[in-house]
Amino acid sequence: MEHLPIYMQLHGREALVVGAGPVATRKAALLLEAGARVRLRAPEYSDAAERLLREHPEQITREPGAYRTECLGPVAIVIAATDGAAANRQVSEDCVARSIPVNVADQPELCSFILPAIVERGPLTIAIGSGGRAPVLVRLLRAKIESLIPAGYGRLAELAGRLRNRVRAHFDSVNARRAFWERGFSGPATELALAGRMDAAAERLEQELNEADAATPGEVYLIGAGPGDPDLLTFRALRLLQQADVVVYDRLVSSEVVNLARREAERFYVGKERDHHCVPQEAISELLSRLAREGKRVARLKGGDPFVFGRGGEELDVLARDGVAYQVVPGITAASGCAAYSGIPLTHRDHAQSVRFITGHTREGRLDVDWSQLTNTRETLVFYMGRKGLGEICRGLKSAGRAGRTPAAIIENGTTARQRVVTGTLDTLAARAEREQVGSPSLIVIGEVAACHQRLSWFRPDAGSATTFPQLMPGSGVATASAA
Repeated sequence: MEHLPIYMQLHGREALVVGAGPVATRKAALLLEAGARVRLRAPEYSDAAERLLREHPEQITREPGAYRTECLGPVAIVIAATDGAAANRQVSEDCVARSIPVNVADQPELCSFILPAIVERGPLTIAIGSGGRAPVLVRLLRAKIESLIPAGYGRLAELAGRLRNRVRAHFDSVNARRAFWERGFSGPATELALAGRMDAAAERLEQELNEADAATPGEVYLIGAGPGDPDLLTFRALRLLQQADVVVYDRLVSSEVVNLARREAERFYVGKERDHHCVPQEAISELLSRLAREGKRVARLKGGDPFVFGRGGEELDVLARDGVAYQVVPGITAASGCAAYSGIPLTHRDHAQSVRFITGHTREGRLDVDWSQLTNTRETLVFYMGRKGLGEICRGLKSAGRAGRTPAAIIENGTTARQRVVTGTLDTLAARAEREQVGSPSLIVIGEVAACHQRLSWFRPDAGSATTFPQLMPGSGVATASAA
């Protein structure tokens, strides 16, 4: 972040506004709304400024004349909005030297703080900023948020404020209090408040508080985090992730997904890499059970889908044994996500009528695969965790009768900005992947559909996502993309 969002208490404190044109007047009005006593310093006053002075004679003071350093005095905050660049810069330099927060209108480089766009619903205040880069975009977002949040949310916030001390006294733990408010804010009381029935809303919250069990049980959310792109999370996954008290995640979960959790949520990294397990699977399962039995809501994030080579069933066995409540949220498995972002349809009427997912994980240096079952040329084969055994995979399929010219592709960091796709055949893919230094995580797709990548690839990693016309680097089997 370039700026730390902070709400400043200005009630009864002194603020200086240098300038009295339309912009300065708007800033002064905002300070008045926040309860500040405003001094308006300027040689001349616009009609809007004169009107503001008449409307708030006890809160705002006229100070005629140009700005001088001596004008600062004991002020809590300063805003400069004059027509003179030199005067604005002088105000900024004087304030910075005295550690006084200063904002210079439309000159973010001279500001020690910025004024965001505001959506206000009583005590509920939402601020939107762009670091001074895109004020028009900020205004558009503000308009969208204004239309989404009814005035009733302000009344609901007032009601919550009246009950806050009682809720604190009823629940010993922060997690239990948070769970109560989340239930209350998503239940009937909120609907009553939005309808303007505040007495009924208060009565309903009181009832829920009286009936609430002070010892709130914990729960585990087994969430499929998808193949990497955070936009591929389901709505339910996002909702549960943002209400979790603890997040347990592994190496295949992207940092963009982990960062969608609440900032104050505890985080446990239990990543497992090839040939090195940071935390043994048994210990992960026991950790989930222990945290939930402590009354915490635990989001267990797994790359892809938790029930596709994710060992999610093993973790649920332990939770069920210990009587811990849990939910399972499916995710987009790596085969679907990576193939889609690579323009490789896993099934195709002309090429493949079925698809098979296979673990490519080696044990004691060898793959435990029955190659004789993988000879159907009308079936797409997808190998998870197969980068280390790619050469053996290609040799095993050829020894079982698959043609060496069978199209194949390996997708590294699929769906993310680091995605790379290397294509070839069973004869060439292993050598090409080695030459291009393809790493993990990666996914291998084998079958006629892999050839579709050359004409159907649409994802351009350096631009996020955009329709592209793919081109093949001569002789490399590495796909690049040029913008349409």
